[in-house]
Amino acid sequence: MNNPSSFQNDAFGASAQAGTRAFISSVFTYMTSALLISGVVAWLGSGSEWLISMMASPMIFLVMLAPLAAVMVMSFGFNKLSYTALATVFFVYSALMGLSLSAIFLVYDLGTIFKVFFITAGLFTTMAVLGYTTKTDLTRMGGILMMAVIGIVISSVVNWFLKSPAFDYLISCVGVLVFTGLTAYDMQKIKRIGEGVEYGTATTSKLAVMGALTLYLDFVNLFLMLLRVFGRRD
Repeated sequence: MNNPSSFQNDAFGASAQAGTRAFISSVFTYMTSALLISGVVAWLGSGSEWLISMMASPMIFLVMLAPLAAVMVMSFGFNKLSYTALATVFFVYSALMGLSLSAIFLVYDLGTIFKVFFITAGLFTTMAVLGYTTKTDLTRMGGILMMAVIGIVISSVVNWFLKSPAFDYLISCVGVLVFTGLTAYDMQKIKRIGEGVEYGTATTSKLAVMGALTLYLDFVNLFLMLLRVFGRRD
């Protein structure tokens, strides 16, 4: 005769898995929406004469720093901001990123941008699936990769003064490897968050937005690194 407790455990496990899948689905919905907003704004901005002239002025620094300010607001204001406010800041951030990314249309031809985008999407999806399904604990790898990100940032600043194409190519190749690995690590981390929260609460919705921000950053940085490696400049 079947044990009633086994049915309860199975029901609880199925419910938990459904909640995790719903959480992951929310994360990717937010992320996809943000990428769409960024793409549309970047496309529209690339044809703006005002934006082109601004790119050659000191205002470019404002365009570049505005997304960073939005990320800081989301990170430090997570507990104070409501879910609606946090989601709004995230979508504003994606629009600001789109404005910043519009410069790539002035540097690379359209065919190259689309080709690299689809390569990025394929690589990102593969690593996200790997991160979701693997039984290997990627926590230790995450710490190493974050140190590598800091190294990339410092190296990029140094090369801004050196202006070495060879060094830039090396940084980009390392960046591809780092953000590829981070995609799997972050996906596993987000899955574990989904397994430990109750789906449907305001806090869980806010965590889904923050998860979307993390994966959005992985995708965009991977795209930019691949563009610098394989992109053919006009």
